[in-house]
Amino acid sequence: MNHFKRAVVLTAFLGLGVAAGLVLAGRLALTSSSDATQTTPPAPAPVINGPAGATLPDLSAVAERAVQGSANISSTQLLRVQSDPWLDFMYGRRGRDMIQPSQSLGSGVIVSSDGYVLTNNHVIGDDQGLPVEGLEIKVTLPDGREMEGTIVGTDAATDLALVKVNATGLTPVPWGDSSKLRIAEWVLAIGNPYQFNQSVSLGIVSALGRAEQFVDFIQTDAAINPGNSGGALVNARGELVGINTKISTQSGGYEGIGFAIPSNLARDVMADFIKYGEVRRGSILGLAQLLPLTAAEARDKQIATIPGVLVYNLYKNSSAARAGFLPGDLIVAVNGRDVTDLAGFSRMVAEQPIGSTSKVDVVRRNRRITLDVPIEQMPTRR
Repeated sequence: MNHFKRAVVLTAFLGLGVAAGLVLAGRLALTSSSDATQTTPPAPAPVINGPAGATLPDLSAVAERAVQGSANISSTQLLRVQSDPWLDFMYGRRGRDMIQPSQSLGSGVIVSSDGYVLTNNHVIGDDQGLPVEGLEIKVTLPDGREMEGTIVGTDAATDLALVKVNATGLTPVPWGDSSKLRIAEWVLAIGNPYQFNQSVSLGIVSALGRAEQFVDFIQTDAAINPGNSGGALVNARGELVGINTKISTQSGGYEGIGFAIPSNLARDVMADFIKYGEVRRGSILGLAQLLPLTAAEARDKQIATIPGVLVYNLYKNSSAARAGFLPGDLIVAVNGRDVTDLAGFSRMVAEQPIGSTSKVDVVRRNRRITLDVPIEQMPTRR
């Protein structure tokens, strides 16, 4: 009997403990629920507004397609190089020019299924001597075929060249619109650095509009090394947005600052190559000397209070003189587009159709006037 009572008492105590635990847990649950309803939930993490979203994109499929439009280009030429008088004296040689082979290696982008390959001018040319034998160009296609290439056109000012191979059914890299690029957008650099064929590096657009005379370069931190020259810069959609052309380096290798020619410019240059065999640029002939002028310099010279390009000198009886330009004029706009520096002015004029007439605004004696100026073809530098 005593054992039975003890069991009953023990069971009762256990039941009370369980009940107390349930009440306590319920109170805790109610407290937690009550706090949640009275507290504003945390805001979601911000999403980066860009082509790749907030996370690193998987660009493997893009890269696989893009390398099918990547070519390897090598060029060989015999050059006559002027002899070194000091070495001639040291070795008892007569002063003869030497014949040396010059070889260049780089990359190219297949831009049409019938064999057009876009590359850099410096990949297929060498200005360190006088050519004595024709240039030989070899293009290695993605499938390993090596073919002879012929030059369609070259342009040192933009560092672009177009080569044609006798092939069909190739896989071109589709054109993209470089004007729609945004800073920090993902890009891939594709080429043959140090002869490692069809290499791909990932980076972002670091900056836009790194201006030189005829090119607003795209700056990227995608790894670009010797041999990448002439290769493709593609966006996250696999579109060609630039032609890799040079790096800024102190070591001779990659340091995170590379430059590419925008695809929109490359496409226009290629069209001129195919149609004319050269690039045709507009020019205002007769402006003998132009100087950049900042707002501060303009105020100091009491010319104007806005930036522009100063006409320092011009040729008599030239088209510029006949259009009404005078020394001391400050060029401030072309067809309504503001001129802020010399490179920008050069590009604006170069883009105008040859044979057209442009409206050029100048400030003269603190008065703004508009001149109707004929656009002529810029002489080709040979």
